[in-house]
Amino acid sequence: MADGTVQSISTGFGSNLSAAVLARARRGDMHAFEAIYRLYGRACYNLALRILGQPAAAEDMVQDVFVRLIERIGSYRGDAPFGAWLKRMASNAIIDALRHRSYREVGNEDIVAAAVETGAAPEATIDAWTLLQRLPPRSRAIVVLSHWEGFTHLELGERFGRSESWSKSILARAMHQLKAGGTNRNNEGDNE
Repeated sequence: MADGTVQSISTGFGSNLSAAVLARARRGDMHAFEAIYRLYGRACYNLALRILGQPAAAEDMVQDVFVRLIERIGSYRGDAPFGAWLKRMASNAIIDALRHRSYREVGNEDIVAAAVETGAAPEATIDAWTLLQRLPPRSRAIVVLSHWEGFTHLELGERFGRSESWSKSILARAMHQLKAGGTNRNNEGDNE
């Protein structure tokens, strides 16, 4: 900063939303929702992209999440940080989408575009994305939500309408598939 002090800047779902912006959003101020989008839109997109694997599907999901946000902002009680509440809303929306839709495989050009958009090294991202894309959608969701987003197996089981042991089993199978090169797509129980 100009005065020589260091300002801590948080990114992603850990970003802090000001009380004034939250209050304006609760009153329906669209400029406040725009500020919320600028603060959390990229985090929602990255989460959706990691699970769905398609930039267009991730963009659609961000739109869905922010429409839900506009509809449900009044239900935010402040028990958890706003970003954590929004992350739960986004993960629930993505899980709902996995339940109701099937996504086609991603081409390498989409993976490279995603790597460029997120600033990751393309070669590292391509290897990880290639393996993740070989997993069925629910397995990919369990891996991303448990390893990257910190959800517990109990939370994942509840969100998918299954048990904690179901989540553990899906994760174990997915990790085995990833270690084996992700070649066995039909041995996961995604069709249950």
